[in-house]
Amino acid sequence: MFLRAIGRPLLAKVKQTTGIVGLDVAPNAREVLINLYNKTLKEIKAVPEDEGYRKAVESFTTHRLKVCEEEEDWEKIEERIGCGQVEELIEEAQDELKLIEKMIEWDPWGVPDDYECEIIENDAPIPKHVPRHIPGPLPAEFYQTLEAVQTKRVEPKDAPAVTSGESQSKE
Repeated sequence: MFLRAIGRPLLAKVKQTTGIVGLDVAPNAREVLINLYNKTLKEIKAVPEDEGYRKAVESFTTHRLKVCEEEEDWEKIEERIGCGQVEELIEEAQDELKLIEKMIEWDPWGVPDDYECEIIENDAPIPKHVPRHIPGPLPAEFYQTLEAVQTKRVEPKDAPAVTSGESQSKE
């Protein structure tokens, strides 16, 4: 009894629940994240260096790893990373590892320079299962602006210049 009442506040904060159904508390979240981030940085090296995907993954993973190494408290990790609870970060890191594996398998950056893709002309029939997006009409103001830009219409020199936030009408 004494240890529960007095000792618990002296110990590190213990998260009771994530508040998310199906997402259990990870008591050693910091260590799990550090291991996952190190594994991610190791796995992503299989992706070519000049690929945007690799650069993005290395960038945010390195940042998150640094935060986890600098902070001991799970609340501070969540606050500094700003992308949810540590348990959610664990799921994201696990998902990223799965995606890296798939990206290596799919090899989207391995398209040969002489590869030609099929071009579908506008008059090609659209399959019935493909939803059609037919945008509505644009406002008249759009067409007026477009016409002014295309004809390079310029306001008369004696007309007062209107700046942002000012009204054209005189009071």
